[in-house]
Amino acid sequence: MKKLLFFLSIGIAAGITSCTKSDFKDSYADPSKISTTTVEKQFAGFLQSNKDYVLPGYWNYFVVLRTTLTHYTQAVGWINAPAQYVPGAAGINSRWDNYYSLLAQYRELEKVYNALSAEDQSLRRVYMIAATVYLYDHTQQMIDLHGDIPFSEAGMLSTNGGNYQSSLPAYDDAKGLYTKMLDDLKGFATELNSISLIAGIETGFKNQDFINKGSLAKWKMYTNSLRVRMLARVSDVPDFQARVASEGAEIMSNPTQFPLVTSNADNIQINVTDLNTPINSSSFRSGLEDWDGNLAGKAMIEHMKTNGDPRLRAMYQPGDSAAGVYIGLDPMLTASAQTELVADGMIARYNWSTLSRNQYFPGVLITAPEISFFAAEAALKGGQSAVAKAAYEDGIKKSIEFYYWLRSISNDNASPALVPTNATEVNNYIGSAGVKWDNAATDADKLKLLATQKWIHYSVVELVESWAEQRRLDAPSFNFEVDNSNTQKLPPYRWFYAGSEQTYNTENYEAVRAKDNLSTKIFWDVN
Repeated sequence: MKKLLFFLSIGIAAGITSCTKSDFKDSYADPSKISTTTVEKQFAGFLQSNKDYVLPGYWNYFVVLRTTLTHYTQAVGWINAPAQYVPGAAGINSRWDNYYSLLAQYRELEKVYNALSAEDQSLRRVYMIAATVYLYDHTQQMIDLHGDIPFSEAGMLSTNGGNYQSSLPAYDDAKGLYTKMLDDLKGFATELNSISLIAGIETGFKNQDFINKGSLAKWKMYTNSLRVRMLARVSDVPDFQARVASEGAEIMSNPTQFPLVTSNADNIQINVTDLNTPINSSSFRSGLEDWDGNLAGKAMIEHMKTNGDPRLRAMYQPGDSAAGVYIGLDPMLTASAQTELVADGMIARYNWSTLSRNQYFPGVLITAPEISFFAAEAALKGGQSAVAKAAYEDGIKKSIEFYYWLRSISNDNASPALVPTNATEVNNYIGSAGVKWDNAATDADKLKLLATQKWIHYSVVELVESWAEQRRLDAPSFNFEVDNSNTQKLPPYRWFYAGSEQTYNTENYEAVRAKDNLSTKIFWDVN
């Protein structure tokens, strides 16, 4: 951490990065390579510092996700191998370093903002709110992967004038961080309703914000939708249950004051509009497809086939030798049997044109379908089964719409043409035996239906969310081959901390060393 913060917290080394488009270069320069900065430039640089972990690309998918979350969630099929449930150091370290790069750039933004006059701070308040919402989205993900993390004292080397010792950060309690973020997000949700931007600030915000294009309406949706996601995550923790019930009801009952992402048109995501800028998904192909990282898993394929899911043909394509039949790879087969099936071209793969070779694939942050599923869960727990059913079915329809939309924006035609879906097919799926809400006899069974739909929707697109929801709900349940060659015989409950913590942040790491194993559950995992 000490070494990392030295290079990342300064954020103002000499030189400017060059991009293909001059306007991107001016607006979204890497903040670690500019000689001077402003709130506006630092905000855009802060966003770009982790864009490669939002837009789908090679490093995140191949190095970080391919042998970890894609397997733990059974979003893909894979060939069994020794130590397959131990997350690799390269992936852990990479994601850890990227998050702390983001946090360091946020601290630099705070530093620049705090140096402004009170009047200028008031004019540019929207930048700090938006940056904090975005930071909290990724902080939640880090907590959901690791548990306690350095936060309140982290990324402060520049702010502390280069003093190493005073910049070594202690670990914050995960539960306390969730509480702080929920408190702050609630305040932001109210404050955003009172903010108005003068013309010059509004223009600058639109130019620098490549997520929501300066839309206050979208930032309100992002803020409240993130609140809903976080409230759902802690909804089974006794200390949070009263808060979840009251705040959830307040949000759901007042869409004017607390708007949510309720349509795919409002999804919070980084849209790709010009392949000649760094904001593109051109390396998604190698990230997902290399080393057979895009194989279909048996559980998802069988569910979709059995129930007639319209997403099947949008999300997958049959193996080259499978005669048009969708076959998923069974995790319980021997490695040799799995290898033979893959080599023979029998296993289905994620659809090239919809996903991996779609260079316009967006960087997804929050989508309407998942908000519908969270709303369904809240209504179910509140005893409103009819409301829950409507939200559940709404989420399915929007998820189907989302995947067909992804194909519609693709610039790739390597996969067969996609046969359109229709209302009859969608309704037949919703009414199928394994999907129909009324077929679930108990609330626990209905939660399993919701968990399955979240899992399908998240697929390989939102893997951190998918893994968190599966651990929280203990659903869907999967079969995994027991790895008797390793002490970690099944998928873990968390990731290790980055190795740099033991080396550079030794004293603070000692306080959490006892938790740094694969069997310690995150605080919200109480089932």
